[in-house]
Amino acid sequence: MRSHETIEEIGLHIREVHDFPKRGISFKDITPLIENGPAFHEAVDGMARATEGIDYSRILSAEARGFVFGTALAYRAKKGLVLARKPNKLPRKTISASYDLEYGQSILEVHTDAIAHGTRVLVVDDLLATGGTSRAMCQLVENAGGVVAGVAFLIELRFLKGRQLLAPYEVTSLLAYDE
Repeated sequence: MRSHETIEEIGLHIREVHDFPKRGISFKDITPLIENGPAFHEAVDGMARATEGIDYSRILSAEARGFVFGTALAYRAKKGLVLARKPNKLPRKTISASYDLEYGQSILEVHTDAIAHGTRVLVVDDLLATGGTSRAMCQLVENAGGVVAGVAFLIELRFLKGRQLLAPYEVTSLLAYDE
């Protein structure tokens, strides 16, 4: 493998798993990408390039796969990272937002003091599907008094129209699938 892969080559490391986690869902498995050091490096660098014009001081990511890319981008950009977790996983006082997934419902929480008033936050996740998770993260930022500077993804499933739920935020995705 060359040291610099194209976006299309990065996409070759994403495995499609049919009927997971339930029948009718075509899951985009990013673990082969993460397991391949050069491909993972190029994916993170690609996301960093796509977001370098956005003014922010913190990144907010949701567990678990969002942590992978949020952490890597925060490290690369020398920015703070805020963790959005499932209920009862954070030790201090939290605020929460509920959301619908394409296959269920969930809640995310952040510490109440994790995002100071006026802090510009880049929301990062591995995948944009229906937009529910990311919209909840944007609500957490705003409910804490922060400003959503943008929303960035490794993968966007365009056919699920999640970008519409995130309007008017600036949305960036490295890879996009139309079906």
